[in-house]
Amino acid sequence: MSRLRLGVNIDHVATIRNARGASYPDPVRAAEMAIAAGADGITAHLREDRRHISDADIDALAVIVRRRGRPLNLEMAVTAEMEAIALAHRPHAACLVPERREEVTTEGGLDMVKGHNTIAPVIGRLRQAGIRVSCFVDADFEQIAAAKSAGAHVVELHTGAYCDAVREGSPQADRLLSGLIAAAAEADRLGLEVHAGHGIDYETVKPIAAIPEVVELNIGHFLIGEAIFMGLPAAIARMRALMDEARAEKAA
Repeated sequence: MSRLRLGVNIDHVATIRNARGASYPDPVRAAEMAIAAGADGITAHLREDRRHISDADIDALAVIVRRRGRPLNLEMAVTAEMEAIALAHRPHAACLVPERREEVTTEGGLDMVKGHNTIAPVIGRLRQAGIRVSCFVDADFEQIAAAKSAGAHVVELHTGAYCDAVREGSPQADRLLSGLIAAAAEADRLGLEVHAGHGIDYETVKPIAAIPEVVELNIGHFLIGEAIFMGLPAAIARMRALMDEARAEKAA
C-alpha cells in the first residue's frame, strides 16, 4: 500500500487574519510552516466572495510552493473568473467544488451528473494547460462515473457526512464509511486517482486513511484549530502519525 499524502488547507489562517482586516496571521507563512512540518502539498480555496484566501495570497502561494518543491491544489468553483485565475497561475492541481455564497463551508459534492455539459469543457481547458483536475464529489457511483466521463484525473470524496456522524455518535457512521470504501474502489476501477477530505480530525482520520485506494487526504479547518493549542507543526505531525499508523495497520 502506497504512502498516503497529506495536503494541508491553509484557508482558515486567512479567516483569522480577515476578522481584523490586518495582514496577520499570514497564510503564506502557514504554508511554509506546513511544508517544513511534512505536508506533501498545500490546498487553498479562492472563493468568489474572497471570504478568506485572497488573490494576493494565491499569487504568493504559487511562488512559495514552487520554490519549496510542493504542489499547490487550488480549490475553485466552476466559473469563468476562477478558470481564468487557474489558467493564469497553472497550479499543479485544481479541485472543482460546489459553492454557494450563503453556505458556511462546502456542504456536499459537486453535481457532476446535472452539470456535466458545463463542467466538462472547463476540465478540458484546465487539462490542456497541464493542470491536474480533481472533482469534489459525494460517495456516489453515478457522480464518480460522470467525473470520469467529464475528463477528471481525480475524484476527492466528500467525507463530511461520515465525520459528522462519528462526532455525533450516529448509528449511520458505519454505513457512511462503507459507502466511502465502496466509492473509492469504484473510482479506482474506473482509473481515477482517489483523494478524500472535509471534516477529518484525529478521531476520524484512521478509518479513512485505511481505505487502500485513497492516496491523498486534504485537511484544513481541524489542523488550524488544533494549531491554536499545540502549534501547527505539532498538529500536522500528529495527523501524519495517525495516517501512517492506519496504513501500517491495514498492511499488516
